[in-house]
Amino acid sequence: MEIGTTIIGAGVIGLAIAAEISKQDRNIYVIESNASFGNEISSRSGEVVHAGVYYPTDSLKARLCVEGNHRLRKLCESRQIPLRLCGKIIVATSEEEVPRLEALARRARDNGVNGLDLLSGSACRKLEPQLNAVAALHVTTAGIIDSRQLIRHFVAQAGMNAVSFVYQTRILSVVKREPGRYVVQVVYPDGETEKFVTQRIINAAGLDADQIAAGMGLDIDRQGYRQYFWKSDYYAVQWPKDTLTRLIDPVPELHVPGCDVRTLPDLNGRLKLRPRSTYMPERELNYTVDPMRLDACFNAARRYLPNLRREDIRPEMVGIQPKLQRPGDSERDFVIQEESENGLPGVVNLAGIESPGLTACMAIAKYVSNLIA
Repeated sequence: MEIGTTIIGAGVIGLAIAAEISKQDRNIYVIESNASFGNEISSRSGEVVHAGVYYPTDSLKARLCVEGNHRLRKLCESRQIPLRLCGKIIVATSEEEVPRLEALARRARDNGVNGLDLLSGSACRKLEPQLNAVAALHVTTAGIIDSRQLIRHFVAQAGMNAVSFVYQTRILSVVKREPGRYVVQVVYPDGETEKFVTQRIINAAGLDADQIAAGMGLDIDRQGYRQYFWKSDYYAVQWPKDTLTRLIDPVPELHVPGCDVRTLPDLNGRLKLRPRSTYMPERELNYTVDPMRLDACFNAARRYLPNLRREDIRPEMVGIQPKLQRPGDSERDFVIQEESENGLPGVVNLAGIESPGLTACMAIAKYVSNLIA
């Protein structure tokens, strides 16, 4: 059996790619190790549609986030996928933080982010009375999406374009037969193995993407593809629905994307707190919320949510993201690499697809489509 394109991974990235490239190519298989689609990174996130504020200008993260935000909004409007453009407020709680907030606004404008407004503390509290703020940056193009419905849309679109899905199947090896043809060996749940030939491989395997690349014979350390697991603990806030209606971030250090503790509403008006991700030295799928972080999370959130009480928060869920850096390393950009220069024409590896991967998924899909065109 010879396949045109094999996509490894049925998370939101692999599925968006399948939906995009199947507009022209009707000989596509998606191989997924889990029993269904979207079972790992894609199902364990805050479902935030980012605007593109934090990422270095001209980085793939910045460019694909801004483009992806626009593409997602158009898709959700046309296909009735739940998306609420609630906006984000980035809060400065002291005068010392205001210059960093202003610099962040300049970076956001450089990145092409629209809908920015610098607010005074009183103007901020008119929007969200619960906040303690001396100034804030209001970003109107951020929001919350129903990621499961988005994923199901991509599955349906790919299915209508004759994409085939193979679940509970792991990749054992990828061997180049000749330029533009690869022998892929897979193993099924019953232990049976099979080999097939494919012309193109798109490695969107998420947490396992670097190991898949290594299995192709690439030196993932020399190429900079090695991934490190980082854990995000989420804590539910037991406040009445719609007490806060917008995403809330404290102002971060400019060289550090993200912030200490974010407040995330969901589409049902409930709130979550998400502290900064923590490094996992061991590559393990540990989805247990760390109760020892709850007090630190509470104390950090109280800086801008003075009415928050310790008893208002409880552990909820964990997400794991693959980053390309360990603690102390410089922040890395997405890797989306066509491998002709490494002797593997027709192979595209995606590594380090962390936040804003959900927001950027459609833009990433278009980018990959152009790479293999």
